[in-house]
Amino acid sequence: MVITRIWHGITAAHHADSYLQYLQESGIADYKTTPGNLGVQVLRRVEADVCHFWTVTRWDSYESIKRFAGEQYEQARYYPEDAQYLLEFEPTVLHCETFEF
Repeated sequence: MVITRIWHGITAAHHADSYLQYLQESGIADYKTTPGNLGVQVLRRVEADVCHFWTVTRWDSYESIKRFAGEQYEQARYYPEDAQYLLEFEPTVLHCETFEF
């Protein structure tokens, strides 16, 4: 079974490119080096003066997700510099069983 973890964040639209770069250096780098991570995608959508980001990661188990996020794996994981970009801090992420056909 594959588990997909989806995190959502919002920045000011003028921070869209700099936040994407920061994501690559922080969360995405950590995702990719965590054993059990099967892949990372970032979705981005600018709406007027804000930019939505979704990180979509695939994992081989909940245990692997815990290696990345800790025992409270349903809580969102944030980094110190996120406060420079994010307009809000959503407390949780979404986990879904994933099926490919």
